[in-house]
Amino acid sequence: MRSLNGKINRIAIANRGEVAVRIIRACDEMGIETVLLHSEVDIGTRAYRLATKKICVGPASSSESYLNIQANIDGAIAGGAQAIHPGFGFLSENADFAEACEKHGLIFIGPSPQAMRSLGDKVSCKAIARKLGFPLVPGYEGENQDLEFLLDAAEKIGFPVIVKAAAGGGGRGMKILTNRAEAKELIESAKREALSAFGLATVFLEKYLDQAKHIEFQIFGDATGRVIHLYDRECSVQRRHQKIIEEAICPSLSVDLRRQMAETATALASHVGYKGAGTVEFLLQQGNFYLLEVNTRLQVEHTVTEEVIGVDLVKAQILTAMGEPAFDERQPMIPRGHAIECRIYAENPYLGGIPSTGKLGKVFWPEGPGRRFEFGFEEGDEVTMFYDSMIAKVIVWDESRIRAIQKMKQVLKESIIFGVHTNIPFLLEILSHHEFIQGTMTTRFIDRYFNEPLKPPQFSELDQLMAAQVKKLVSPQIESLSAGIEFISPWSSFWRGV
Repeated sequence: MRSLNGKINRIAIANRGEVAVRIIRACDEMGIETVLLHSEVDIGTRAYRLATKKICVGPASSSESYLNIQANIDGAIAGGAQAIHPGFGFLSENADFAEACEKHGLIFIGPSPQAMRSLGDKVSCKAIARKLGFPLVPGYEGENQDLEFLLDAAEKIGFPVIVKAAAGGGGRGMKILTNRAEAKELIESAKREALSAFGLATVFLEKYLDQAKHIEFQIFGDATGRVIHLYDRECSVQRRHQKIIEEAICPSLSVDLRRQMAETATALASHVGYKGAGTVEFLLQQGNFYLLEVNTRLQVEHTVTEEVIGVDLVKAQILTAMGEPAFDERQPMIPRGHAIECRIYAENPYLGGIPSTGKLGKVFWPEGPGRRFEFGFEEGDEVTMFYDSMIAKVIVWDESRIRAIQKMKQVLKESIIFGVHTNIPFLLEILSHHEFIQGTMTTRFIDRYFNEPLKPPQFSELDQLMAAQVKKLVSPQIESLSAGIEFISPWSSFWRGV
């Protein structure tokens, strides 16, 4: 279904939120029309307003919409698209989806199904890495998924052990096992979560490294078959195994260590003929690095790499899918300055991060040099209970890391989001912590220093008086709007997942 000149003229986007907006913006600059494949509850979102065409692929439940392969294929064809961009999450690392695209004459903007099965499946990836002699964390990646067998394997590895979903990432299907007594329930929970998020309940086990840094390398395979790296990112600031703040480049790597890790990343991708954007993730502990996994897709944090290298990875993905050069070979890939990304979540930091739902009021992003905002929601849009609570990303660039930290703190203080709680106060606390400023934080950073909810701010008597007056003015309106409506928080019992 390519046009005669090989150019893609219309791309279907099988995703939502800020990444859908990001892809639409790239397509607009390239003169490419877009078809947003959306769920029923995402009608009226920012991506919905920006897309050329919109096609509903199912109800709110992701299993019936964003994870429904046939519905997305049918929607793309109905919208006249020649290609599908899966964004990140959902079907982005599903080899069956990539294969279905090819079967129906659609171009999948990502690696081949074969490369996805080889590296996207965590068990297969480790087998290839072991064959190539790359360092791996001790663990079990076998086919036997019997619960008792996995419990025995965990004991042999030695607690603490981490259980992970074989088919995905993003912190879903990941649990830390500290003893056999609690391991059974946690493994079962990981399997349920993996099945719900990725359609596959297979898990594997790894020794949990509790003093490690999480470092990843951006790789890219172009249309000629060449695989390059675009340097590294520091991703150690994580909560429940999900990244919160990312940086490029990592301040902890020596020249020699960076070279070794980059060579490992590109060799692994080259071995399977990888094309498109991907990320090779490592754990770094006491000067030794271990291959963690490969994400065969665009990463949430691709923005910081773009800022320090001066590339557009989404455009590069699309150009590669058209068989065209992705980058200007005359421009060397040399990082400049430092970039930081903060993920903005709709959640209450004073209640331990419980997601916050509702309609957004005033939203203001303080634009300026070296400031970038990627968001999927605007004033009047509703943040619902159905999907991940990330509503935006704030990215800053400056000439040094300390200046970037200072700039990010200022930007977050100036950002305004009414209608829902956000994690901005939490982010500011992290950015001000001495260990973060020094760059010595590990993946245990949040657990060690922020395992309790933030203390609510103390307001002056004047602040309290003003708040009381405002409440007095708006209360009658709220009461009239909510009359007869019984409200039950959707997050009261199951916001933490299965």
